[in-house]
Amino acid sequence: MVPRLLLLQARYADDPARREERQSFADRLGLPLEAIVPHDLLTGPPRLEHILEYDALLIGGAGNFDVTKRNLPAFEETLERLREVVEVGHPTFASCFGFQLMVEALGGKIIRDEANMEVGTFQVYLTEEGKSDELFRILPPVFWAQLGHKERAERLPDGVVNLAYSERAPYQAFRVPGKLIWATQFHPELTVEENRIRFRRYLDVYQAHLSPEEIEALLESFRPSPETERLLPHFLSLVLGEGVGIPPR
Repeated sequence: MVPRLLLLQARYADDPARREERQSFADRLGLPLEAIVPHDLLTGPPRLEHILEYDALLIGGAGNFDVTKRNLPAFEETLERLREVVEVGHPTFASCFGFQLMVEALGGKIIRDEANMEVGTFQVYLTEEGKSDELFRILPPVFWAQLGHKERAERLPDGVVNLAYSERAPYQAFRVPGKLIWATQFHPELTVEENRIRFRRYLDVYQAHLSPEEIEALLESFRPSPETERLLPHFLSLVLGEGVGIPPR
């Protein structure tokens, strides 16, 4: 039987990234598109009972919303729903905006830090805990990852495990101990080509912070990140009880 995953999205209906994001998650997970069921967070969060009908929960990025601005409709209700998801231990993978939502929901702090924004492909480093984590241990100690954010975690929630960091951001991933719940500031669902497309989609957002020369240099710096593309299929194998014996790379 094909697993079904619920994808929470914070994107306007006319945003092409809304469709592309769903396809990217399906492609990385190796699932048909219909297995990734989208839910529009602009209408508010789904009921917990609805979330639990799926094998796992995915939380994607956001084109026009910021955690520090709290401009997502039903923002506090969404945070409360994520706390409920964590409390019951439902399998979850959150990336980028999803990572930031999870940090805030669990008591950490997200700040706006444009001076250290990461847009493009960057090196990420595993912590010692990351090297032994049952999901992240498949990665090498240093790997390339696709990123696109102006906000970052200043403080992780108490009790979660810091799995990775970069030169610009001390927290790139965390896990809720004892539960199949992970979150990454980077985008394991995106290939380098998809990240370039995503960057161009939101070029108007970045033009306020980058010169035309910096934008061109940035586009040329994008590079493949094959290691992170292994994370989502391994996450799914853990959810389905099939991935315990997979060795690190």
